[in-house]
Amino acid sequence: MVGMTASPGRRVLLAAPRGYCAGVDRAVIAVEKALEQYGAPVYVRHEIVHNKYVVQTLEKKGAIFVERTEEVPEGNIVMFSAHGVAPTVHDEAREGRLATIDATCPLVTKVHKEAVRFANEDFDILLIGHEGHEEVIGTSGEAPDHIQLVDGPKDVAKIEVRDPSRVVWLSQTTLSVDETMETVDALKGKFPQLISPPSDDICYATQNRQLAVKQMGEEADLVIVVGSRNSSNSIRLVEVAKLAGARAAYLVDFASEIDEAWLEGVTTVGVTSGASVPEVLVEQVLEWLSQRGYEDVELVKAAEESITFSLPKELRRDLRAEAAALVEQRTGDVTGDVVVESAGE
Repeated sequence: MVGMTASPGRRVLLAAPRGYCAGVDRAVIAVEKALEQYGAPVYVRHEIVHNKYVVQTLEKKGAIFVERTEEVPEGNIVMFSAHGVAPTVHDEAREGRLATIDATCPLVTKVHKEAVRFANEDFDILLIGHEGHEEVIGTSGEAPDHIQLVDGPKDVAKIEVRDPSRVVWLSQTTLSVDETMETVDALKGKFPQLISPPSDDICYATQNRQLAVKQMGEEADLVIVVGSRNSSNSIRLVEVAKLAGARAAYLVDFASEIDEAWLEGVTTVGVTSGASVPEVLVEQVLEWLSQRGYEDVELVKAAEESITFSLPKELRRDLRAEAAALVEQRTGDVTGDVVVESAGE
């Protein structure tokens, strides 16, 4: 099929927004800046984001990804991934005399703070999320004696609480909006006084990407989601596409993983990407489709995104100190308002 000419009937619906969210962009840049600032290696606890291409690219630049804090040699730098970690992990880093950079997404940090607050008020916390996901492990670690995991509506029947009038639900930020609300409805059926979090826990990027897929899923015969298989939000996009009406939907890391047999009888292909996917991978998929006659690309725009997050405070502090030192070196002026501290303090 390579080299097939474009057909008036063939088209691609390209989701917008797609790809990097603000939290992922911040985390990836944080690793790159840390490597520039401190030199290799910089250790990262777990994958900084759930994307194979991103991890491999950062490894080539000198990042070393580890599963456990104790794998990091004493005196080195360890960065915590965008998914967040439990307080015990911070304790492990201190015990190992490690300098830390916390690249936890601010929206995940918000959920952590909610968990601490409700635990301090002695609520039972029902955390909706997927067992074993790094984000769920980190949030649960904030209040292990108060949090119970609810992995979908099927778990609701077995949930028991101390006081049905003091129960609150929180959620993993990367879930399907519809699936989460189905679980919430089931919980409310069992606990009518269930309290909701003060603001939506599912992140803006997850919701926007799902909304765009819903819109194009109504027209697409096939939806291709670019993302890794350990990416929760990417997997949810495949599910959302199917529920929206797409005849088929597949998750791929790279264009080379697309099976040409998927195109049989397909007029309209929807393309999107998870929140941890760089745009270059989407461009490669579009090029692959173009070579097979799908050259007409239409944008399906569901929302505007303008949110950005500043770099982790440890990096900002040291970058400011370095800049101040350079200014002093060049001008001979003494800047009295800058305190240079080590990355671990």
